Amino acid sequence: MNRRRFLATSSFAIIAAALKELPTAASGGQPPPPSTTKFLDLRRNVGIFTGQGGTIGWLATADGVLVVDSQSPATAQVCLDGLRQKSPHPIDVLINTHHHGDHTGGNKTFRPAVKTIVAHANAALWLKKTAEAAKTEANQAYPDKTFTTTWKTTIGDENVSAKHYGPAHTSGDVIVVFEKANIVHMGDLMFHCMYPFIDRPAGASIANWIKTLGKVSDEHSADTLYVFGHARSGLEVTGYKTALARFRDCLSAALEHTRTQMKAGRSKDEIAKTPVLKGFEEYPSGSGLLSLSGVLSTAYDELSAK
Repeated sequence: MNRRRFLATSSFAIIAAALKELPTAASGGQPPPPSTTKFLDLRRNVGIFTGQGGTIGWLATADGVLVVDSQSPATAQVCLDGLRQKSPHPIDVLINTHHHGDHTGGNKTFRPAVKTIVAHANAALWLKKTAEAAKTEANQAYPDKTFTTTWKTTIGDENVSAKHYGPAHTSGDVIVVFEKANIVHMGDLMFHCMYPFIDRPAGASIANWIKTLGKVSDEHSADTLYVFGHARSGLEVTGYKTALARFRDCLSAALEHTRTQMKAGRSKDEIAKTPVLKGFEEYPSGSGLLSLSGVLSTAYDELSAK
């Protein structure tokens, strides 16, 4: 097996495991509640849709429609049907914030109704690699357009842009900004009060993720509303700068804890057994990859590589 195939296969295996764990981890280790779907209006024709997977964002006007992420095939259809009730206009753009299946699994469902699918170049590359490794190419719809740093469009009277800050959750994450609504969709760059999946095989970087959260916060105003990719059960998937700062500080504390423990001679397994991250007791430890153990293990690998 060559290196490219190995990386694709390894990344897919990790992603598949993480997605299976997500509902349990998000609910603090409890069995997941029954799947429900919900539309929520936010500001100026921008809203969110929650169901099975990462939070979908949408802009629906009489002049055009734009969607951020696509969840799973079943919930994608529910979202699509609901958007048709909000606007008779075809969907101009579907933006994928990154390649993971809980954000792109509904691409094929949306495909007949969408003019263009957009993603970062790395996200498009990893989407194809993981589908090839899993032999699920027939179940996926890929981006028509890709970019490396920024992308912009105008829908009705709203200016929408996407921006890549470098490796973080993956190597292809972007945020999506609704300028006049003053809303920023973070994709999986933001997990609210829960430990994240860090896709190191797909180029993730905890150190740069920390910097990215700081940059995003600095570039937007105090009343900017952020949409999170995931939140612990019972918590909102929207919030403000304070939530971004808390998550950034959690990642910083995890990286620093790992660095300190490595200098003290602790092994990866010993560090991963840390029961609670000091100062972040409200974060449930979780299980598997979506856990404190998973974050500390990945932090160890990242620091060891350096």
